[in-house]
Amino acid sequence: MTTGNFIKAGLRTVEMEALAVGQLSASINGDFERACEVILACKGRVVVTGMGKSGHIGNKIAATLASTGTPAFFVHPGEASHGDLGMITKTDVVIAISNSGSTAEVITLLPLIKRLGIPLISMTGDSESVLSQAACANLDISVTTEACPLNLAPTSSTTVTLVMGDALAIALLESRGFSAEDFAFSHPGGALGRKLLLRVCDIMHGDGEVPVVTADQPLQDALLEMTNKGFGMTTVVDSDNKLLGVFTDGDLRRVIDQNINIDSARIDQVMSANPKTVSDQMLAAEALTTMENASITALIVEDQNQHPIGVLHMHDILRAGVV
Repeated sequence: MTTGNFIKAGLRTVEMEALAVGQLSASINGDFERACEVILACKGRVVVTGMGKSGHIGNKIAATLASTGTPAFFVHPGEASHGDLGMITKTDVVIAISNSGSTAEVITLLPLIKRLGIPLISMTGDSESVLSQAACANLDISVTTEACPLNLAPTSSTTVTLVMGDALAIALLESRGFSAEDFAFSHPGGALGRKLLLRVCDIMHGDGEVPVVTADQPLQDALLEMTNKGFGMTTVVDSDNKLLGVFTDGDLRRVIDQNINIDSARIDQVMSANPKTVSDQMLAAEALTTMENASITALIVEDQNQHPIGVLHMHDILRAGVV
């Protein structure tokens, strides 16, 4: 094949699969609605099964369901006949995938599923097949032709099956009112989980680590406090420990540029009033946005009484993997 033929074959495949997905809209019908109702009423888990390429797609569908609020797992039909059927309980729902609707390993499970008395949802390309006829709802995943020029290799059909699974998962997600925070709880180790779950209080420096000077102290004391605490800044408070301002490395450069006497100046004469602050319950990702918008690298964390209770540095956010 020439380069042009490679591109032609690739484009043809994309176009054929896109067409097949477009035609799937007709299958979002009463059976789809019934499948959603059955799964929402399920007190147990959704058990997805399928053989070969359908099994690979089924594995992904189960994973998508599980991560979007519908407890689910995949069972290989061959293994189910040799002991793994014990994983299925009378409170579960089974989704069986077979393009032909007559895959032997899947059909073998039908009497056992019926004996358990649990709902069966099928995903087939033949609404008259044994599998679809045994189901309480059949999700039609039929395609006119595979993208494979031999019309043999599962291509368009597996793509359509995957999209149908996504449609099912998202319909259930919306029905459950599943939120971004719920999603994050299913992905605590990922970047999304860190962005949606990690709060300022989880990573800030608190207690004795917070640099503090009172407004009437000399500037030199503030410089010592900044050096000791190592944040390149210090909070400035009144006699009741209420936050009045902040003094940073940038403020120090301004003092030097203006030829202010460092030996005699008081901190309240050179501090910056009304500093940027955040709550300890704010999401770390929101705090990062505040830093970026203000072009600063550290934020003061204050409580509801305007007392400084922590310091959050850009490095803390980076170490936590929020970005």
